[in-house]
Amino acid sequence: MTPTKASVIISVYNRFDFLQLVLAGLETQTEKDFEVIISDDGSSEAFVAQLTALRQGSSLRITHNWHPDAGFLKNRILNASIRLAQGQQLIFLDGDCIPHPAFVAEHLAHGGLGRCLAGRRIDISARLTAQLTPELVRQGILQSPAIMLGQLADFLRRRTFHFMNGFYVTNTWLRRYFNRKERGLLGANFSVMKADFEAINGFDERYTAPTFGEDSDIDFRLRLNGIKIVPVLNIAVAYHCHHKLLPRPAISKALYDQVVRDRVAFTPYGLIQKSSF
Repeated sequence: MTPTKASVIISVYNRFDFLQLVLAGLETQTEKDFEVIISDDGSSEAFVAQLTALRQGSSLRITHNWHPDAGFLKNRILNASIRLAQGQQLIFLDGDCIPHPAFVAEHLAHGGLGRCLAGRRIDISARLTAQLTPELVRQGILQSPAIMLGQLADFLRRRTFHFMNGFYVTNTWLRRYFNRKERGLLGANFSVMKADFEAINGFDERYTAPTFGEDSDIDFRLRLNGIKIVPVLNIAVAYHCHHKLLPRPAISKALYDQVVRDRVAFTPYGLIQKSSF
């Protein structure tokens, strides 16, 4: 395998329509030296066939990392994808979040050993999500002033959220101003050097439900290991496609609380399995 600057690891499960848009966004990146690893938590045969066809015609360097559907095992497939990664910097992106053209370049520009970049996303409206096609994404529709005005109207009607997160700013003063506050890590948009992630043994695979395991747990253990969480709001921009909210069971809360009490950065249930569960 050929080394690369970054590995963009995309979490997916059965939404090929959204994934097409995400990959179209990656095709427009100003920085080209990256690989894409589709981290697939057991999507259907139809999804796999569609992705196989797309990969054959794509300009992107794509690896499809799949395991059978056995429930919510996102952390397990993410760890498997990290083991495959050839990039020094790991950029995590959800399969329903379309990256801005400067997304990879900004993660690379601001990352480095000892730093974890915490990005955010704008939740675009159902109306705009339904209009999107891969070709429109390639044409830059999401960066269009007219589209942003439409999103403002949807925001005022409470049809979209986190509107301000959709602005990509280049002014140095504005970047500092927007990122003057400390922010937590969001699993849908963050990056960390592979060596720093290996030092905490990656994701804890005991988390088998959304929330905590994909972001709060990682945020806590990285900080515990001396990694600085650096906000990149309005710098590493992603556009979150509209869909119904998924259930957010509280089953992982007790596990996370125990991790906080134990204050151990290295999980024995991660990239290297030192304990069974």
